[in-house]
Amino acid sequence: MPRQTAPRPTVAQLAYGSCTVILSTLAMLLLSQTNSGPGVALIALVGLVLGLLVAMTVPRPKPARATSQIVASSSAAPAPRERVPVQASSGQQD
Repeated sequence: MPRQTAPRPTVAQLAYGSCTVILSTLAMLLLSQTNSGPGVALIALVGLVLGLLVAMTVPRPKPARATSQIVASSSAAPAPRERVPVQASSGQQD
């Protein structure tokens, strides 16, 4: 049985998630004005959760439909073009 792997995150997901973690953590630290270690750790954890949530909700590109592949493969292939040999010229024009 082949092993299925999880889909990799897109560049947009990584960018939005990272920006959310940084900006939300910074905003919460500035607004709460906490100095305690557990408070900072809690805010950092909440920022990570928010970043993960944002990254997972960014829409992914939709995969190609299976029906369009079936239609494309069943359509008639174009006729092959006839090859015409090229005559060698001596470089002089008439």
